[in-house]
Amino acid sequence: MLPETLPVCPVRGSVIYPTMVMPIDAGRPISIRAIDEALARERVLLIVSQKDKEVEVPKPSDLYEVGTACNILKMRKNPDGSVQVLVQAFARVRVKEWLDRGDHLEAQGEVLPDAPADPLLVQALIREVKEKFQALLKEGKYLTPEVAQFILNLEDPSQLADYIAFHMDFRLEDKQRILETADVGERLKRVLVLLEAELALIETQRRIQQQVKEEIDRNQREYFLREQMKAIQRELHGEEGEAEVEEFRKKVEALDLPPVVRQEVERELNRFARMHPDSAEASVIRTYLDWIVHLPWNVRTEDNLDLGRAKEILERDHYGLEKVKDRVLEYLAVRKLKMEKAKRGEIPEEEVNKGPILLFVGPPGVGKTSIAKSIAEALGRRYVRISLGGVRDESDIRGHRRTYIGAMPGRIIQGLRQAGTKNPVFLLDEVDKLGISYQGDPAAALLEVLDPAQNKEFVDHYLGVPFDLSEVMFICTANYLGTIPAPLLDRMEVIEFTSYIEQEKLEIAKRYLLPRQLRENGLSEGQVVLTEAALTRLITHYTREAGVRQLEREIGALLRKAARQILEEGKRRVRITERDLERYLGPPRFLPETEAKSPQVGVATGMYYTPVGGDIMFVEVSVMPGKGNLILTGQLGDVMKESARAALSYAKKNAQRFGIPLERFEKSDIHIHVPAGAIPKEGPSAGVAIVSALVSALTEVPVRHDVAMTGEITLTGRVLPIGGVKEKVLGARRAGIREVILPRQNEGDLSDIPKPLRQNMAFHFVEHLDEVLDLALVGGLKALEERAKVQAKRPARKKKELVAHA
Repeated sequence: MLPETLPVCPVRGSVIYPTMVMPIDAGRPISIRAIDEALARERVLLIVSQKDKEVEVPKPSDLYEVGTACNILKMRKNPDGSVQVLVQAFARVRVKEWLDRGDHLEAQGEVLPDAPADPLLVQALIREVKEKFQALLKEGKYLTPEVAQFILNLEDPSQLADYIAFHMDFRLEDKQRILETADVGERLKRVLVLLEAELALIETQRRIQQQVKEEIDRNQREYFLREQMKAIQRELHGEEGEAEVEEFRKKVEALDLPPVVRQEVERELNRFARMHPDSAEASVIRTYLDWIVHLPWNVRTEDNLDLGRAKEILERDHYGLEKVKDRVLEYLAVRKLKMEKAKRGEIPEEEVNKGPILLFVGPPGVGKTSIAKSIAEALGRRYVRISLGGVRDESDIRGHRRTYIGAMPGRIIQGLRQAGTKNPVFLLDEVDKLGISYQGDPAAALLEVLDPAQNKEFVDHYLGVPFDLSEVMFICTANYLGTIPAPLLDRMEVIEFTSYIEQEKLEIAKRYLLPRQLRENGLSEGQVVLTEAALTRLITHYTREAGVRQLEREIGALLRKAARQILEEGKRRVRITERDLERYLGPPRFLPETEAKSPQVGVATGMYYTPVGGDIMFVEVSVMPGKGNLILTGQLGDVMKESARAALSYAKKNAQRFGIPLERFEKSDIHIHVPAGAIPKEGPSAGVAIVSALVSALTEVPVRHDVAMTGEITLTGRVLPIGGVKEKVLGARRAGIREVILPRQNEGDLSDIPKPLRQNMAFHFVEHLDEVLDLALVGGLKALEERAKVQAKRPARKKKELVAHA
């Protein structure tokens, strides 16, 4: 028996038949909602094919009238939000009425039973269908042997027609027509017609292939004749390329190539000498030899290992980034010590070149690429940069084999030729944005390049001979570690670039950005004065970024308007103050949160971190009459939702201690909201703020407005450490908050914050939620205990007795 209404799951490009067990992948909301509805009821789903597979949100008019009723056997949710269900089809169903439920479709339908046919006719049709099916298999129509044998062993005529229709490459309209045919004999006839058409198509294909083969044989014969003509021309014109061959020989002799390379180059030179200089193959060999003689096989630059000079260059070009500068100077110090040992003969020369592959990771615009340039200048090496963003072809790294037309070496060899030395600083930019395609995985090709144990004999497909990359200093940059394959990440030393704080951005703007933009906009120093207050407001209210690229663009926009003002109004000097920004750039684009004006019940101040800096957020909790539901809004991620549930469990566990009646949980709905709703939020660090707001809402004790808090919670009330302390604390400071609650284990992270910025701020380090509530609530734990005493003194309400009156 079918349920009265069936949730409808539209499918594209396929038809399912009764008795089949099939996995269905559902990614569209209309399908996922229908599956959820079916699971909530009798687990029966109506699967209907849609006429046009391009339609994303189908209406009843886009669907066929006959579908298949299925039982849902299993269901699995994928990480990307899609759903995979295993269904067993059990009946053909004709839709009598469509029901639009808004977010999904439902239908009322009737089962289409198989109509009986003449047994003798059916037997003849079964035999004919099986013969045609076997003929198709012999003609090369591929089906797995198990599937083919299963179909041939079927005796049920209905199943035979259905299974053949499903497994053959018939058009969707034909498959649907077979599903809609209730008469078994008629269904077998239609399958037979389709099989006959498929056999006729294969016969036509075979005839076309024969014609093509004859054409190819004729072209092959012409090719051999052309080759014979080339051989005759070679005999007649063999002396023309002699001077070019000698020139290549002299260049190769001067290179002092390794034996393996010299052997390959000599072989190619000898082939080149025997060819006509105008032939196509001679052109390929000429290009190959040109690459060989122009590569820096033995050309090096001497390293400048003066640590004082290197430090001066790094300080000159970049403000902040102390950890990065220290790591670069450590690298130089180690190299200098190794070089001195090698001169004394204590270690082999090869050991000097061995060093880590540095990976600079951080948000855009913080100076990853530019600091690599400064490292090259400090070392006295040539600098080469290649961008790997969007590279999807392994040949971009390893090169193409010479057999391909237009083949050329990969980007590594091209970069070395560009540098002209074999020991440059080689920057591999955006290594986290490598792609994978059918042409190979470029990240896998980089494994050999970036492995100091293997890159001594790196073989580019175009060169076909090993080239020593061990002396190259490779530096990689990336925005995110998550997208870099683990084997590749394992070969690199990660150096993290954090986002700049406002004070650092201010210094960078004064030292680098403003002078550079003055030059680029044709202004001299002193013609335009940008006050420090204006720069600070520009940073906080007109940009929101980790780096300083947008800030430089905004400074450029200000200077351009000032330059126009100088020319149009004849001014000799323009001064731009904080109040002038709105006139030049319009209203502020970003308004940072500020602390609340007064303590509120159910509102706690949390802190969050993004790659563009930190800020505060308000966690709001409202308790209203209901049935014990927990409502979460504000685009919360899974981890944040789990924190909210853990907070509720903690509140229930300590209800008696805090003076919260247990029946309040059963008779109330609790709504937790984190503005702004349009921004996704994820992470466990809002746990303490959620608990404070929740306990406040349930006890009606206000939360202090001048305290910001962060920390992960457990069910037992422990407060666990979190990340991004520096950015979060500075975001709270910017919002005007001077008192912060942090997990005890994050105490050491305060050393990352400059001392002047920590002044006039109070930090409370906690290990348990009791400490958090004592600090966060107005009156602290004492206020909760007083409430609990008052609650305990209240007389319990007597239940009304049911009395029967006679």
